[in-house]
Amino acid sequence: MAMKGILLVLLLESLVLVAADTFKDEALNIMASCPVIDGHNDLPWQLLSKFNNQLNKTDLYTLNDTHTNIPKLRAGRVGGQFWAAYVPCDTQGKDAVKRTLEQIDVIQRMCEEYPEVFSCVDSVQGIEDAFAGNKIASLIGVEGGHSIDSSLGTLRTFYKLGVRYMTLTHSCNAPWVDNWLVDRGDDQAENNGLSEFGKNVILEMNRLGMIVDLSHVSVKTMRDTLEVSKAPVIFSHSSAYSLCNHARNVPDDLLKLVKEKRGLVMVNFYNDYVTCSKTANLSNVADHFDYIKKVAGYESVGFGGDYDGVPRVPEGLEDVSKYPDLVAELLRRNWTHAELNASLAYNLLRVFREVEQVKTNMMTSDPKEVPIEYEKIKSDCHTSYGYDVSDVKDAAERQLLGKGLILLCLLYSLLV
Repeated sequence: MAMKGILLVLLLESLVLVAADTFKDEALNIMASCPVIDGHNDLPWQLLSKFNNQLNKTDLYTLNDTHTNIPKLRAGRVGGQFWAAYVPCDTQGKDAVKRTLEQIDVIQRMCEEYPEVFSCVDSVQGIEDAFAGNKIASLIGVEGGHSIDSSLGTLRTFYKLGVRYMTLTHSCNAPWVDNWLVDRGDDQAENNGLSEFGKNVILEMNRLGMIVDLSHVSVKTMRDTLEVSKAPVIFSHSSAYSLCNHARNVPDDLLKLVKEKRGLVMVNFYNDYVTCSKTANLSNVADHFDYIKKVAGYESVGFGGDYDGVPRVPEGLEDVSKYPDLVAELLRRNWTHAELNASLAYNLLRVFREVEQVKTNMMTSDPKEVPIEYEKIKSDCHTSYGYDVSDVKDAAERQLLGKGLILLCLLYSLLV
């Protein structure tokens, strides 16, 4: 009897392994014709941190202390990647524009150094051409509105350099938009979501054909943007708030609004946003896919791994080679091929097409030209050219005089 029991256990284990292999093989077959387009990867930040953007000091085929290298991308069936042109919040009001330009440059040079692998593209057609040529369509996303230094001219210039989405904030407010830390009470709301200038930023992004990314923003900013934007928006690397009550994730009512506005939530793999703890596994990430699909529909979910931008990733999703394992898990959960193709690539392509269509519809619209108020950006690092600073100075002097009169009145009342 004991021997029969052992044989039965071995048989069951063998059947489980065979089933696992079957799902993995099916995942690889699906991804052979529909590779994943991931919404956010921070390899460019690693290139800055480790090599000061000197590509001749590394080899992306053999780089082994990052989540991302070329063999891992190939094994993961990555067909499209938004590379993050990210610079930290402490650059705000200082050298943010210069630093962001350097990150745009290093992404473009990746394509030049490895033309057999990467194809820098800036349109839906470019992505499809890269797919056909077995290249990784490489797109640029600027992570943080502080990178434009409150300048619509800088935003337009970034677009001309190939930037196709901008995350409105990182982990700081910009002078025109509030970030996610406001919801946690760590930052004060400065704009009640989007300021009037911020709303013009959204409309200018619509006119240009640049995707609006709402990862890292406050809930009020999410609502304002979904109301103002003429085009669908994305969350390039966020997860479901109901499964992990973290302010970086998307609440249910916003998920429903994303569905209504034909947008997209690309699931983040960072443990802290998956389970609200230091540990997570592949199954926990699949739970977020299931949940967003249930609340907003499969048309609203995608992949946004956040690889090389986070210190912890789930067991089973250790690097970019592991996407097929996640697809296999979704197959195990009865996701259909159509649903998987949508989440892998077609949802993002649909959003991008609609953004491009809005650009076409707005071709006769004039660029937004009203600058942000000088008082919003006034600092030792900003000159006042173009502004009527006498008005600003007079207003400041009147305010100071008013405060002085109030103090005199208080002093007089105490004396008498």
